[in-house]
Amino acid sequence: MKKLMLLALPLLAVLAGCSDAGASGKPTIVVTTNILGDITSNIVGDQADVMVLMPPNSDPHSFEISAAEAARVESADLMIVNGLGLEEGVAKTIDAARSEGIEVVEAGPAADPIQYVTGQSTGAEDPHIWTDPERMRSVVTLIRDAVNANVDGVNVDAAAADYDAKLVELDVRMAERFDAIAPDSRKLVTNHHVFGYLADRYGFEVIGAVIPSGTTLASPSASDLSELAGTVRDAGVRTIFVDSSQPDRLAQVMASEAGIEIGVVKLFTESLGDENSEAPTYLEMMDFNSAAIAEGLGR
Repeated sequence: MKKLMLLALPLLAVLAGCSDAGASGKPTIVVTTNILGDITSNIVGDQADVMVLMPPNSDPHSFEISAAEAARVESADLMIVNGLGLEEGVAKTIDAARSEGIEVVEAGPAADPIQYVTGQSTGAEDPHIWTDPERMRSVVTLIRDAVNANVDGVNVDAAAADYDAKLVELDVRMAERFDAIAPDSRKLVTNHHVFGYLADRYGFEVIGAVIPSGTTLASPSASDLSELAGTVRDAGVRTIFVDSSQPDRLAQVMASEAGIEIGVVKLFTESLGDENSEAPTYLEMMDFNSAAIAEGLGR
C-alpha cells in the first residue's frame, strides 16, 4: 500500500493509493482517466474528493484495476468516464457501477465524436476527444451539470466557467503555433490513430499510424509497416510522433524501412505525465504537444 501511495497525483486522489478515500466526509467522484481527472479536479476544487483510477503514464486501453480497488468505486456519488470504448480494461468496473445505481457520465458522446480517419471499420467512433480543446469545452459543461445534479451540496458553475476560459485560450495558442506550419507539411504519422480530432480542428492530414488501429492493444504486421513506410516516403513526411509511455521500436523500424531521414518525436498522447514531466496537467500536456508538433513539422 505504501508503494501504491507514491502514485498519487498532485491535487488528485488516485484510487489505487487511497484506502481511506471518502474519509474526509466529502462526496466522492470517481474518474477513469487522469486527463478527465485533472479537468474534474479543477472544476470541483475542494468541494469533493476526486479519485482517479489511472495514474500518470497509463495506457487507458490496457489499464486494469484489482477487485479490491474496483470495490471502492461502489461508494462513489458520481463516476465520470471517457467512453467510446477507450477504457477497455475497466469496462466491467464501469458496468458494475451502473448496476449499483451510481450515475455514470460519459464524456465522449458529449464531444461530438467523429469516426476514425483511417485504419478502422466504418462506424467506429474515435475516443481520443481530448486532442481538440474546443470539444473539451462541451465536456466541461457535461461535468459541471453532472456534478451539480448528482453531488449534494456542491456547485461548480464559477470554476467550470473559469476552466472553460482557459480552454479557449489554449485553443488560440495551439492555432497560432500550427499556423506557422506550411500547408504541405501538415501531415501526421503517429504510433496509433490518436490525433483525428486535432487534425479535424486544425487542418492536418492523417497519413497513417505505425499501429494501424485506434488502440495500442493491436499489433502491426510486417506488411503494415512496409506499406506505411512507402506512404511516408511518398508523402515526404520527415517527422513521426509516438507516445512518451510507449516503446518507439516499431516507429524506428518503420522510419528505417522508409529509407529516408525521419525524426521520431515523443508526445503525451494517451495520458498525463507525472509531476516532474512536461505534462502534469491537461493544459500543459496540450501546450507541450502542440509546440512539439509545430517544431517537428517545421523542420
